[in-house]
Amino acid sequence: MRIAMKAAAAVLALATGMGTAASYAQDITVALVPKVAVPFFDDCNTGGAEAANELGVKYQWVVPANTQGSTQVKIIEDLMARHVDGIGISVNEPKSVEGIIKQATDAGIKVVTFDSDSANSSRSMYIGTINKQAGVTMGKSMAEALGGKGEVAIVTGQLGASNLNERIDGVKEALADYPDIKLVATEGTEDDLARAVSVTEALLRANPNLSGIFGISQVGGPAVAKVLAQQEFADKKGQLKVFAFDDLPDTIKGVKEGFIDGIMVQRPITMGKLAVEHLVAQIKGEETDPQNIDTGVTVVTADNLDSYTK
Repeated sequence: MRIAMKAAAAVLALATGMGTAASYAQDITVALVPKVAVPFFDDCNTGGAEAANELGVKYQWVVPANTQGSTQVKIIEDLMARHVDGIGISVNEPKSVEGIIKQATDAGIKVVTFDSDSANSSRSMYIGTINKQAGVTMGKSMAEALGGKGEVAIVTGQLGASNLNERIDGVKEALADYPDIKLVATEGTEDDLARAVSVTEALLRANPNLSGIFGISQVGGPAVAKVLAQQEFADKKGQLKVFAFDDLPDTIKGVKEGFIDGIMVQRPITMGKLAVEHLVAQIKGEETDPQNIDTGVTVVTADNLDSYTK
């Protein structure tokens, strides 16, 4: 009987401990803040929500109405007022959020960045693509496709976005090894597809000898594919080399139809998942020395379009 009572007590203690751990997990709230409402971040949300469900914590996904830094500042202020325990943010304007991130961390809120960093802020770590290296890979891919010569242009998103500018720096670094490749234009689109289409049309009209276009943000690939499908630019198909970022459906379609030569595929689901996992670990005190994580890229072409893993 004594053995039975001890066993029952042990089970009760275990159940009580499990209940306490479960309750503690339920008391944790983490929020992820993307740059803007685009499909790439839908994948980040998928990863974040999955991780939160697995860990048993409360989860919020807060999407800015625009790409202005002040909008993300207001969102973080609101999240602080809601007493969340952790915030993951993909930063639109790195400098603009430094102050509010400091306020959040001073208040005991754990903050990480994903996809786009604010390196000089008090965030604990960055999770995502090492963007400059991804840009180098993109630049080398274009140079090989062009045979080392030609005129190229860059179509980016928001001109102030640190992750996009790091990619551009990487592209320029790669092209420095190819003196016969000339960068003739860099144009912003605010990550708006309609604007990106207009920018691409204007680039092709103003630069009849253009040999290649870099789609630095996720709207670049779909925009170029749409433009090259127009009758006006039909003769450019196969002649204009196009390299883009992110495997959105329209970008993949562009590869299949021969408008896009290669895609730098990131891992947004992984970014969202890791952001939540590391926030929770830091909140619980299980992670005390966080380090940046490179989630990497895969160069996807028509040759491996059906076999790459995300």
